[in-house]
Amino acid sequence: MFYFASDIHLGAGTPAEQRETERVFIRWLDRISADAEAVFLLGDLFDFWLEYRRVAPQGCVRALGKLAELTDRGIRVVLFTGNHDMWVGDYLARECGVELHTAPGEVTLAGKRLFLAHGDNMNIRRQPMLRLMNTLFRSRTLRFLFSWLVHPDMAMKFGRWWSGKSRKSHGQHPPTAAITEPLRDYARQYAERHPEVDLFIFGHMHVACDRTGERPRVLHLGSWERTPTYAVLDDAGVLTLKTFTR
Repeated sequence: MFYFASDIHLGAGTPAEQRETERVFIRWLDRISADAEAVFLLGDLFDFWLEYRRVAPQGCVRALGKLAELTDRGIRVVLFTGNHDMWVGDYLARECGVELHTAPGEVTLAGKRLFLAHGDNMNIRRQPMLRLMNTLFRSRTLRFLFSWLVHPDMAMKFGRWWSGKSRKSHGQHPPTAAITEPLRDYARQYAERHPEVDLFIFGHMHVACDRTGERPRVLHLGSWERTPTYAVLDDAGVLTLKTFTR
């Protein structure tokens, strides 16, 4: 069995909310570990992650330990970074055994060809400010300068403020399925060039929906801040969107 989740946002909210989200995430990992061959996390596992060469953020130690436990047991854990955790280094791979991908990718699982991505920097041609921000935040040069010039404590303080500000602005208007249209359009264009792709799975939009009646089929994973959702692909190649009961 192959499992997919996104937008856990570990570390978001009050200390009590942070701990509860972590507990729920760990319970989910415990439950699926009974039959999981691989777990794919499609971005924003953390609400903010900024890793220096010898410094990693505090917190989430139980979740990190659980991920390490899964990989030690031979279960693959694959993270496709999102806009909240794009500044990963080698810590998660080295300490927890997580496979890291900083760009979208295709994988073949259970006889199906899947396109996996967080979805934050797709189909944004008409959004110049968003394109500029993506270019700046994904710049290796900027990241190098930032790590040398800004103390980790100040960087984390800024990052948590920025992430919280972004989350609150989205929280004022609960998302609907209509917000996923740019990613659906991206999938349609991509499928025209790559007809071998059977399924598209995205995160980022914080709304869970499965376009089962459309071609190509696009599944959007929801945010765990409201109702934890995930997808499972069984050995027969059947993909299902589910809700995790807390």
